[in-house]
Parts: sequence; C-alpha cells; structure tokens
Amino acid sequence: MRTRRATVAQALIGFLKNQYVERDGRETKFFAGVLGIFGHGNVAGIGQALQQNPDFPYVMMRNEQSSVHLAAAFAKTSNRLKTYVCTSSIGPGATNMITGAAMATINRLPVLLLPGDIFARRNVAPVLQQLESPATQDIGVNDCFKPVSRYWDRIYRPEQLITALPEVMRVLTSPSDCGAVTLAMPQDVQAEAWDFPEELWEKRVWLIRRPEADGESFGRAVAAIRGSKKPLIVAGGGVLFSEASEALAAFCAQTGIAECETQAGKGSLPYDHAQCMGAVGATGTLAANRLAREADLIIGVGTRYSDFTTASMTAFQNPDVKFVNINTAEFDAYKVGAVPLVCDARVALEKLAAALRDYTVPEAYANEAAALHREWDNEVERLFHLGHTPKPAQSEVIGAMWEASGPRDILLSAAGSHPGDLHKLWRTRTPNGYHMEYGYSCMGYEIPGAMGAKLADPTREVFVFLGDGTYLMMPSEIVTSVQEGVKIIIVLVDNHGFASIGGLSRSLGQEGFGTSYRHRSAQSGLLDGDVLKVDFAANARSLGAEAIPVATLAELKAALETAKSNARTTVIVVETDTSAKVPGYESWWDVAVAEVSESESVRAARAAYEEARKKERYHL
Repeated sequence: MRTRRATVAQALIGFLKNQYVERDGRETKFFAGVLGIFGHGNVAGIGQALQQNPDFPYVMMRNEQSSVHLAAAFAKTSNRLKTYVCTSSIGPGATNMITGAAMATINRLPVLLLPGDIFARRNVAPVLQQLESPATQDIGVNDCFKPVSRYWDRIYRPEQLITALPEVMRVLTSPSDCGAVTLAMPQDVQAEAWDFPEELWEKRVWLIRRPEADGESFGRAVAAIRGSKKPLIVAGGGVLFSEASEALAAFCAQTGIAECETQAGKGSLPYDHAQCMGAVGATGTLAANRLAREADLIIGVGTRYSDFTTASMTAFQNPDVKFVNINTAEFDAYKVGAVPLVCDARVALEKLAAALRDYTVPEAYANEAAALHREWDNEVERLFHLGHTPKPAQSEVIGAMWEASGPRDILLSAAGSHPGDLHKLWRTRTPNGYHMEYGYSCMGYEIPGAMGAKLADPTREVFVFLGDGTYLMMPSEIVTSVQEGVKIIIVLVDNHGFASIGGLSRSLGQEGFGTSYRHRSAQSGLLDGDVLKVDFAANARSLGAEAIPVATLAELKAALETAKSNARTTVIVVETDTSAKVPGYESWWDVAVAEVSESESVRAARAAYEEARKKERYHL
C-alpha cells in the first residue's frame, strides 16, 4: 500500500475535496468549501491545511451558528446534492454551532461540522476553554452535539480518520438519515502527522439511491386510492429533495387529485397548477383546509406531519379518513397509521401514475376543488391590494415583493409572523422558489440562509423577509455578504418588537406581555414605556450594505426595483400596520393556555382552548 505523510487536518481536507455524489447519471462535487472562524482550537490544524489547499475555498464567517445556517440553506437549495463544511475553535466557538446543528438535523439537511476539541494527550489540561468534569476526563462541550447530530465521532488517533470518514459520507448522502454530522477534532491530533494510504485522497462518487416500495405495500396504496372519493395529497419537503415536482404535477393532472403543501413542500407545484390548493394546516389556505377537513384519504409525500401541517391533529376531520405515506424514512412513512411506502417520492409517483391510468376523482369533487382554487386566488389578490393607509399591511408588502420577483427568484424567511402569511400568500412559480426554515423556525437563520441559497444558484435573486427581532439576532453576516460579493435583498419589517409572539400572547389573553421593544417605565417597572427606536437603515449601512427606509407601499415598490439593480446587499426598512392581519381560514394551533388565572381574558382564552381541543384526533 502506497502511503503519504500528512497531518490529520491535511488528510481530512484532502479527502473532503475529492468527494462527489451521483443521482440520475448526474455527478456533483459534494463539498463546496469550508465556512468558519479560526481560533486556537483549529487555526494550526484545519487552518493550516486549508491554507495549502486554495482550490477548496474558505469563507470567513462572523458567527459560528450562522455558518451552519448558510451551509444548510445551500444544501436545501441544492436538493441535498451539495453542502459546506463548518469549522470552529473549541469552547464557545464550537457550542455556537449547536443550534445550527439542531436546525440541520430537524430539517434533514446534510452539514459537516468540525469543531476543535481539547487535547487528546491530556497532560496540559485544562486547556483554555475546556469544560472539566470530576466524573470523567472523556467529556467536553462537543459531547453536546450528540443529540442533535445524525452521526458523531471524536478523532483521538490519526488512523481513526480512515474509518470515520466513510461513515461521515454514508450519513451525509443518505436520503433518509442525513442531517448534521459532527467530527470533534482535538487540537493536538489535528496537527499530528501519520502515514495515510493514498487511496484516501482518490476521487470517490457516492450514489444517491432512489429506493422503491415493496410490492405488497404498493398494492395496498393503489387499492386505497382507487377506493377513495375525496383524496388529497400533502406534499412535503421530500418532493423537492427528490426533484419530483414534474412527476407530482403529471400525477395530479392525470388523476384530478388535489394537492396542498407543507412549509417545506411549498413550491412542489406552481401556484397556478389546477390541482394546487396551496398551504395546509395552521397556516393554511381556505382551499386546502376545507378539502383536508373532508378528505377520506390523505396521501402524504415526503412529509413528517408536524403540528402546523396537521393543525395540531385537527385538520383531518372525516371519521373514515385513511393515510398513505410516501417517504424514504421508515420513521415518517409509518406515522398516522398509514399504508407505508418506504421509497423515493419521484419513483413512487411515477409508478402510481402508471398503476392508476384509469382512475380519476369524481366530477363533483373535481369541480369543488376547482372552485376553491379560484376562490383562493381571488382572496390573495384582495390581500395583495388592500389599499391600507397610512402604513401598508403585511400582506401588501408580500404582494409588492412577489410582483418585484422573477419566476425563478427565491423568497426566504424563517421566524415570526412572516412564515404564516408567506405560507398562505406567496405564489411560488418554480421549485425551491420558496425557502422557509420552519422545521426549527430559527430566528437569525434568514441572512446567512439567504447567502447559502444565493451561493447555491447565483442566477436567482434572493429576497429575504424578516422582522426587526430576528434581524437583531444575526445582522453580522451582512458583512460576510459584502466581503464575498454575495448580493441579497433584505426587506426588514420594523414592528418594534416580536409581533408574532405579541399577537399570540394577546390571543391567549396575556396582552402581549414582554414582546414590545419599549423602555422600562419608572412608574410600572415594566417594559411598557416609550417605544425603543432603532435606526435599522443606519445599522445596515454601517455593515456595508445599501439601505433604503420607506414609509409607503409606493416607496417600497420603487425601493425593490432599486435593490434589484444594486450590485451589493440592500436592506429595505418598512413599518407595517400590525392590526391588519391575514385571516386564519378555519385553522388552529395548540398552544396551551394557563388553566388557572386571575385574569378574565386568560380564563376566556382557556375556555376557547378547551373547546378547540375537542377536535384533536388520534390517527391510528
């Protein structure tokens, strides 16, 4: 066996830059480079290795958490066929990535994390930033990654890298098991040299499989669809990951089965497809929620049935409703007592179409769905053009952004009131045109996430929609976007606080307590004084972005056109009327209300809550 002497970090980078994936005959380089911040725990190891590999780009980030967000968004936009590596020093640099790791794993997105770790040889312990335990010397802060990683390992000896790296790639390229992968890298081991086999650096292509369902389960699914009179497809993120949108569109057109979408699955069909009913569940449309309520069969494609999708298990009220689930993950395929098709979404839809060539939904049901589709389209038009003054409604801001966007452009958001309104109202025209991180709904995802989406496809304009609360959590990556020349358009709604949770608080009878950006009052001792004023435009300019404050809808539309022509990141700041809300459309979300309270409004909210809970169902 031919060997080459290299440090562990050099061997690691040499391996990563030669990994490829293949699906449907298309070969793609899997890792686009490394994101991170250097500290004493990784600068002499991974940092040195990257310095001698300029063909494997290093992007300097401003926050370790946001590096994982960027990598995850890049992977999502790339349908999990590409991703980034994220590196950090030990201690706080490493633990900053834990939130991002959880987000990636929950959303089933492949991201490789390389946190620096304490000395493996221990004689100089405790090193700077080391967590000590009186119970064991074999623990550190990187052990906190274990519950939020799909694979976790610590490299104590150089030769362990040889067996760890194939496991890393197995998980990252798995259609069902992917998520965050953590390799904890002790800082002394990173710099240690060893004679590695040269095969480690040879090009390797990992096949992304399209598994097929077993024949018995497939036959049961076909029978269930044939026996249904009001079937409804719930399309999740798996449709997009599988690149199954064309197969789904053809299947719906052939059978007449209506389709609705989760947050992750929105854009599986273009908004104007005849069978597309839009969003479903707690943030659903009137069309989708009415069909879901009466459906006798739900065909879940690539969805994990989160509480928002099922409106906290109140969405499907037909007492005889059945389920068929198509999912590469057996864990999700078996949910809600479904007939499980553990397989690839595109393969399943194509095979179902072939098996159901003579099946169409009843004419009355098709007509009902068509009428609801038209009714919802008219409702969106109404909400886009309310003529609300003096401040625009949030729905009008969304309408202006949609009118400014092109067919292939991307709308990205994650937290606050925006995901609910966008799920209902955004008219997605092409796959991945709607990018919502709602598995974790992580505040601070938006700006680094937008960079990841833009890097995945620089030909698409990326529009970021966020509130002042989430902006203040992670504006620092604007500097990175300017440094790297990654232009994004940020529309920042200044609500003077956490508008979404404020509204939720009021709905629970709690008057928005602790959700407004206000000075502490000398009289009450509470945060109910004068409004806290923040100059967001000045802040954005100080970070290197263009900034445009606007007051009216007309000014917003003009600013969007200016932003599109700008060469660098642009932040548009607008205030909206938070009282002008988008309706709920017969949906509900289970948020527990205090059972005992001195407040009459809380008691009233509790009574309404108990009544609503009566509609929750077990689907066995």
